[in-house]
Amino acid sequence: MIQIGDKVIGFEMFARKFVCDIARCKGICCYEGDSGAPLEDDEVKLLDEIYPQIEPYLTEQERAEVAKQGKWVVDDDGDKVTPIIGGCECVYTMCEPDGTWKCAIEQAYNDGKINFRKPISCHLYPIRVTHYRTFDAINFHEWDACCKPALELGEKLGVPVYKFLKEPIIRAWGEEFYNEMEIAAAEIEKAQKRKK
Repeated sequence: MIQIGDKVIGFEMFARKFVCDIARCKGICCYEGDSGAPLEDDEVKLLDEIYPQIEPYLTEQERAEVAKQGKWVVDDDGDKVTPIIGGCECVYTMCEPDGTWKCAIEQAYNDGKINFRKPISCHLYPIRVTHYRTFDAINFHEWDACCKPALELGEKLGVPVYKFLKEPIIRAWGEEFYNEMEIAAAEIEKAQKRKK
């Protein structure tokens, strides 16, 4: 583990390679799962405010689920998350004609309707953040059935997880934090070369 400020980062963030391959995975991470996307407290409030701009992107079934469940819910672990349909599909998904799933929130953002791109947990994926009392744990979440194409493409291109996720990491924790990750990665690489 590497510690930067109050963040503890798993080595897999530097060691594993990852590049999303939407053409192969079809964005299935937006559809599959036993719980919705984790939401920060400020995102919960924001979803309540911007929902009218997101609603036109949703199907009739998704709108009905939001009306029934709410714009966000608390899951079995006590976490605030996006609602899901049928035990898997996030209510904020859209399906393209070719079967690719994408985020309706992000589409509204791309269309200039809102200023919020999407929940930070989605933007950071496959990073998962666990909040503890005195620190946050930042780890790589391996979901082989979903992200095998991304792991394969990442290996082929030689892109570590943290580099692929530069933009959301900076969005979440700032540029200085990302620069510290770059320094840590260089130190890890030096240490590995010394062992050889």
